[in-house]
Amino acid sequence: MSDIPRKSSARTAKLASIPLGIAGRAAVGLGRRIAGGDRAQIEAEMSARAAEQLFAVLGELKGGAMKLGQALSVMEAAIPEEFAEPYRESLSKLQAAAPPMPVKDVHRVLDRQLGTRWRERFREFDDEPTASASIGQVHRAVWSDGREVAVKVQYPGADAALRADLRTLSRFSGLFSTIVPGMDVRPVIDEFNSRTEEELDYRIEADNQRRFAEVYRDDPKFAVPRVVASSPKVVVTEWMSATKLSRIITDGTREQRNAAGTRLAEFHFESPARVGLLHADPHPGNFMLSDDGRLGIIDFGASAPFPDGLPPVLGRMVRLAVQEDFDDLTQLLRDNKFVLPGKAVTHEEIADYLRPFTDPIHSESFHFTRDWLQEAAGTATDFTSPQFRTGRSLNLPPEYLMIFRVLLGSVGICAQLDAYAPYMAILTEWLPGFADAGTGR
Repeated sequence: MSDIPRKSSARTAKLASIPLGIAGRAAVGLGRRIAGGDRAQIEAEMSARAAEQLFAVLGELKGGAMKLGQALSVMEAAIPEEFAEPYRESLSKLQAAAPPMPVKDVHRVLDRQLGTRWRERFREFDDEPTASASIGQVHRAVWSDGREVAVKVQYPGADAALRADLRTLSRFSGLFSTIVPGMDVRPVIDEFNSRTEEELDYRIEADNQRRFAEVYRDDPKFAVPRVVASSPKVVVTEWMSATKLSRIITDGTREQRNAAGTRLAEFHFESPARVGLLHADPHPGNFMLSDDGRLGIIDFGASAPFPDGLPPVLGRMVRLAVQEDFDDLTQLLRDNKFVLPGKAVTHEEIADYLRPFTDPIHSESFHFTRDWLQEAAGTATDFTSPQFRTGRSLNLPPEYLMIFRVLLGSVGICAQLDAYAPYMAILTEWLPGFADAGTGR
């Protein structure tokens, strides 16, 4: 990875032609549609080609692409089935394990970060990594006091390489409109870049994890491994043995799916109130389910401060939408810049915008499914809708970008789990402003 910055200029030039390729193919597809071609076939073909071009760019970005691929994979359940296969295949390629770091490089990083006598701090250290991630790899070891630990070691040069990737990614923000047409993707990428930058310093991750671990110590619902040691490029935490959510998504029992979905929703809504932080990296690889039903959480590099919990305006928005009080809801959205200045917005557009959060609270236990999420997200990919013909009216203010990304990611995982979860009870207890009777503007 360390050679990526030297190749950045050449790679950027190589990638510059890709958006034009997408536009050209889209124009061809439009011509065929006008000529009377089969719409479903044409859109499936366009989706496959867009996926091919999009992930050709991401495939060049190495670590940055893997992180973005993880974020995109959470919402894979929202893509209609007839269009989903190209994205699934490309995402799986993006998230494939990177070649392991040579043992001598691992030891060199440990020498610099934990001291040349670092071996004395371990009873055992497995040189073969158990997992690889976008900017580092994990080794299993036994600490000097006998505890099993996970040792995350950052790749040499990963910081410079990732920063180069993120700069390139920002220049190609227009590409992502092939997935979410009509949306201004640049603020999303800017927010993603900011969070990713923080992950380069493992001391920040360790501090975040210490706060979560202290609050959730001996908690009956959640488990967070304690931090054993940390430095800028190495973090050592207690080892967690549990079933990863990715495994439960493919092979889990009904009981496991429901438990995982419920715990996941609870964690994302309650942790800002209890810890003052929001875990901002929602993908199945960061969560596990233990045999006693507790949700295990790892990887706290991307965590955002919310000292007063989630903003009450979110709860008021959801409550007014459920009550179908669209006059007050529209004004609330305008006051908080969710509606673009000078734009008209219909009640239907607002209802569609909030469906991922309002549908699940119409019953005591909601069934999160791929079909439901595809329907709820359908207007975001309907190129014939009035919103895309006349220009978007609804906006996502920068201060809410990460919250929506995390909560939508949580909903996406629940849909992948095919889980039943008591969303109404969870929001009533943990979402500020939701249980209030008035609008509270």
